Amino acid sequence: MPKKASSHKISPSLSVGFVLMPSFTLLPFSAFIDALRLAADDGDQSQQINCHWTVMGPSLSPISSSSGVQVTPWETYRDPEDFDYIVVVGGLLQETVQGSQHVIDYLQQADRAHVPIVGLCTGSFAMIRAGLMHQRRCCVSWFHYRDLADRYSDVIPVAEQLFVDDGDRITCAGGAVAADLAAYIIERHLGQSWARKSLRILVMDSPRPANAPQPQPASEYQVNNKWVKRALLILEQNLSRPLSTDEIASRLNISKRQLERLFMGETGDSLQKFYRKIRLNYGLWLLQNTPRLITDIAQETGFADTAHFSRAFRATFDKKPTECRT
Repeated sequence: MPKKASSHKISPSLSVGFVLMPSFTLLPFSAFIDALRLAADDGDQSQQINCHWTVMGPSLSPISSSSGVQVTPWETYRDPEDFDYIVVVGGLLQETVQGSQHVIDYLQQADRAHVPIVGLCTGSFAMIRAGLMHQRRCCVSWFHYRDLADRYSDVIPVAEQLFVDDGDRITCAGGAVAADLAAYIIERHLGQSWARKSLRILVMDSPRPANAPQPQPASEYQVNNKWVKRALLILEQNLSRPLSTDEIASRLNISKRQLERLFMGETGDSLQKFYRKIRLNYGLWLLQNTPRLITDIAQETGFADTAHFSRAFRATFDKKPTECRT
């Protein structure tokens, strides 16, 4: 759907209020807040001059991250109209889709005040819970693409790019991408020089654009058996160093024979044949979406050398890898 413009005024400085879901992920939170900090003054004194930020909660009780590190809110929930953006940081999915109703209430309050809302990592799931993403494009990590698509039929999941700016709703895949998103917002309010200064100190060359591809595509495998689902997750997480069927069965704590039988029943292929399909599909995606050398792609997809990759690729797609560059 067309981007909905935000009526919220862009101020000459930048003010951000952070709210944290239980078991939030540290990296996107710290990447975003550090980018703000480094753009906030001329040096590296952490003075809140150009940028202002705070961390809020229902009380001043510490909030545990997914790693166990705790962050103590600086203040209780403030009027959202004090901020240019409210940033909600998600983390472990089960906690985000069930916990902290007070965060959902606050997001709804921010929406009523027409304050733009940013979701980092699974923070987008909190925004959906708050009823803020109906028929909206919602960026999600490829890792949680199926979780979102299965739960919310009224939301348009986007897992092929780093973040989505839909006007008064901005969603981000999470991880280090939060620094790119922060730079994008800093540039909008303070100008390119402040955004570049921030990223240079973070040892990043330049901000990646919103439509830059995520490092791995979302999967579309329609399987029902829990063991096969878990096996597929293991396969996707081990593309560059393929595992044997014995290793996968051991990780699942089931027998090799049982795993092979279940996999064949669900997919119609042996596990290793399906594994090769996943690796080759990933190789195709890399060819079409990145400028990486075929030698690098062969290594990334777990093939011994370029010749081995090219033979397998041609047997599957009836094309040479070089013919699939877009």
